[in-house]
Amino acid sequence: MKFETFKAGVWKSRYQYKSFEPVPVNHEWSWEDARINNLLEQANRALGELNAFSLIVPDIDLFIEMHVVKEAQTSSRIEGTQTGIDEALMPEEDIRPEKRDDWREVRNYIDAVNIAIGELKTLPLSNRLLKQTHEILMRGVRGEHKQPGEFRSSQNWIGGSSLADAAFIPPHQDGVPELMSDLEKFWHNEAVTVPHLVRVAISHYQFETIHPFLDGNGRIGRLMIPLYLVSNGLLAKPSLYLSDFFERNRASYYDALMRVRVSNDLIHWVRFFLAGVAETASKGRDVFRQILALRTEVEHAVLDLGKRAQTARAALNVLYKTPLVSSADLERALKISTPTSNTLIREMIRVGVLVEITGQRRGRIYAFDRYLKLFVS
Repeated sequence: MKFETFKAGVWKSRYQYKSFEPVPVNHEWSWEDARINNLLEQANRALGELNAFSLIVPDIDLFIEMHVVKEAQTSSRIEGTQTGIDEALMPEEDIRPEKRDDWREVRNYIDAVNIAIGELKTLPLSNRLLKQTHEILMRGVRGEHKQPGEFRSSQNWIGGSSLADAAFIPPHQDGVPELMSDLEKFWHNEAVTVPHLVRVAISHYQFETIHPFLDGNGRIGRLMIPLYLVSNGLLAKPSLYLSDFFERNRASYYDALMRVRVSNDLIHWVRFFLAGVAETASKGRDVFRQILALRTEVEHAVLDLGKRAQTARAALNVLYKTPLVSSADLERALKISTPTSNTLIREMIRVGVLVEITGQRRGRIYAFDRYLKLFVS
């Protein structure tokens, strides 16, 4: 199938509405558009540079944890969830009651990412894995009664308050299992000689068009991208997430998806996607460079703490994973006494590693501020 002659699907009349029925994607693809080749080269180069940091940075998993938190917060924000990255790092009891539903959605996403990546060691990217991940995502939050972990058995829609005024109506529920089976075969079809980044671009479009779940499709569809890249060896660690790019270019993102459905313009979508990979991977590479520079700086700073230097270095490893902590957090993580923890915090404030952010007498929270800002920008 050539991109230039691609027909995305048909609009099928239902009772009082029309659903869009996409064509299967598990077949060979080709294109004449030279810009796709150029963007593919740029994206692969940037992705390779990002992946290199995953292979050479010591204790890389410490920093991947913050990438996951950032992704969870950003991907959830696209769906209207209002939780800051600092709040996502806090325990539930420190979150205002009116914001706890949003907080739980972000924390569920963090769990979903971590568990799904872990499952890839024994389970390939598959509908089974997506269903398991969806069940975790929906646990105890809005949408928990909308068939968590199962493909939908009723019609859904995107935008608007009902089918009557929807912006887009995905395929009828009866066709979802067959379409998702076709998509799964496409992921693993070695007879199809399509570059991985183009294959995952097509896959993301197809998943979002099928919209196989009643809720959570955007988040699962975006998470599917790093799952695909890790499962196919393009990334050693889950260090690339496109939610930030999609969120900053939200109107263009939705427009590019709709242009495929309405105008068969798959070329525009693939170019948009590849540009997003190139930009996001380059940004991720730069963040790793900044992390390494900061790590060198702060580890030199804590060397000045004399006999407390070893404990301070252990505290840094805690802060790389969770850059917001209380004195009690460090006590538990480092197995030290309350006085030792308080003294350590005072010394780390003195050398410019920590800042106190709550201004309270009790229950104070301290931030590894310069590190946290690398993920907020």
